[in-house]
Amino acid sequence: MAKSHDCDVLIVGAGPVGVTLALLLARESVSVIVADKAAEIYPLPRAAHIDHEIVRIFQSLGVAEEIMATSRAANRYDFLTAAGEVLMRFEMDTARTPSGWPASNMIHQPSIEAALRRRLADAANAKLKTEWTFEGYAASENGVTAEFSTPEGPRRLSARYLVGCDGASSTVRGASGAKFLDLKFDEPWLVIDALVHDAQRLPEINLQICDPERPTTCVLMGQGRHRWEFMLKPGETVEQVLDDNFIEALLAPWNVDGAISLERKAVYRFHALVADRWRAGSVLLAGDAAHQMPPFAGQGLCSGVRDAANLAWKLAAVLRGEAGEALLDTYQPEREPHVRAIIDLALVMGRTVCITDPIAAAERDRTMLAQRATGRGPGGAVSYPPIAVGCVMAGSAAAGELFPQPWSGDASPERLDDVLGAGPWLITRNSVAAEPGVSVRCVALTDTALAPFAADLVGWFDRRGVGEAILVRSDRYVFGAGSADTLLKAWAKAQD
Repeated sequence: MAKSHDCDVLIVGAGPVGVTLALLLARESVSVIVADKAAEIYPLPRAAHIDHEIVRIFQSLGVAEEIMATSRAANRYDFLTAAGEVLMRFEMDTARTPSGWPASNMIHQPSIEAALRRRLADAANAKLKTEWTFEGYAASENGVTAEFSTPEGPRRLSARYLVGCDGASSTVRGASGAKFLDLKFDEPWLVIDALVHDAQRLPEINLQICDPERPTTCVLMGQGRHRWEFMLKPGETVEQVLDDNFIEALLAPWNVDGAISLERKAVYRFHALVADRWRAGSVLLAGDAAHQMPPFAGQGLCSGVRDAANLAWKLAAVLRGEAGEALLDTYQPEREPHVRAIIDLALVMGRTVCITDPIAAAERDRTMLAQRATGRGPGGAVSYPPIAVGCVMAGSAAAGELFPQPWSGDASPERLDDVLGAGPWLITRNSVAAEPGVSVRCVALTDTALAPFAADLVGWFDRRGVGEAILVRSDRYVFGAGSADTLLKAWAKAQD
């Protein structure tokens, strides 16, 4: 597609969000260049968690099994008082999720990035530029021209679209004029990552210790790793808390001497921030460049990958001429409410944990324990709202929900997404022919290809009140339900 530009889409930032976006676009025959200021993947752990939907997205890129081989499923997340009483408990379904993958997966981020980078190297229409530092851009009617400093000197690239996936201190966000809205959470924490030598001496679930003396996090990571986070007290300095003797004293109550060795230590400020605009003409933001959240819900990386999945098919449709540019205006309205719901949950979690006044903590404990005793307290399974506005047929059955992916069997399972492939689907109860020119795969529940999944899908149709058909977008969210003819016409209109 890129005839008058160096590429269709230029992505700044080759972290997991940027590379996922590049791979999703490359799969759609969009030409992509990814530029990153670093020479190599950051080698130490950062993000801790991905959920089933993110693994499903990685499945579409052919890297799910490789990523899951270094991950660990987590089935519980407890918030405890200093005395060990349960204030909140979030339980994850390890057996059945809409995507078929485990609900909660603790990860090693460098392994994920390596898997994605290897896939990127095999993509014919995607290129990676390392040690390229973004300096700014100029916009025109036809796209953008971006300036970079490189080891070989200044370089310039032109593209139809520029996407900033360059993290919390995004230079693309700054150049676009977008500003962060502060959601009023800012706490400094010491993060300690450890290599595990004796797993039997470590907790098997994720924990938040709501101790006013020192709020503490203890969570699983990818295979062979564990993480602790300790909230800094007023007056403590970064240099003080990074001292090995200080860290040894913090870990002493966990009785892990000899069971672990330190891999990484760092101090972070946990923020809750959302950019006021995620699109300025041909420039868009994704991941931490668009939003940041405290880590208590484990959804920072997940949110960025969801951004990539939402944005990729829309950019591809616009670049192919199948949709008007207005489709890109649905990106932020669809994604921001989801992000804010996650931030709200993370803030509830964080404000529960981060109480350091003993009297206030005692009142919190009394109130939450009483609520939990009556079944009224927070907890249970984690869920987020469906897409309510944007490219959905609002008001129709299941509109905006994540469409399920049934699996057939356990040993060598077939999975729905692999069978039906990329792109949007129209799934009908009975056979239907697509209208000429409609780039939607049309398939009936009676089709032999769907035989392994038919019972699950019919059950889902019935529970959701779906009549004749359902249209599923490329990111596997439901556009809407109704008659096949109505859906195809609405789908075409939504992309005008």
